[in-house]
Amino acid sequence: MTPDGYTVQPSIHIPRDALDVIINAVDEVLAKIAGQVTPQNVGQLELGIFFNEAGLEAIGDNLFRETPSSGPANVGSPGAVGFSAIQQGFLETSNVNAVQEITALITAQRAYEMNSRVISAADEMLAAVTNLR
Repeated sequence: MTPDGYTVQPSIHIPRDALDVIINAVDEVLAKIAGQVTPQNVGQLELGIFFNEAGLEAIGDNLFRETPSSGPANVGSPGAVGFSAIQQGFLETSNVNAVQEITALITAQRAYEMNSRVISAADEMLAAVTNLR
């Protein structure tokens, strides 16, 4: 189960006397058991991909539900063709380059300021023309 109480599919049962849980490079779930030298294989992780990811229904807390528009899940092993790999102990990073985005924001702000000045100058010229009559 996840910390929120959702069951993992396929079902993986961790023994109560497990000291540690490890996911190895081939995505096997291994449990270190007290008194045993080698970790015990307790299951294999699987990933699901959807034909239309935009059709998934967001249910909150970064969770999604299958819908008729998303299509059924295509289940496979992590690292297989078309599936992502899983790495234990890593955090997913953002795909946003902060420096590039701040530079783009400053450029957009300067363009806005410049256009604002152009509009103000045009307004002043129209006011001057109106006063000439």
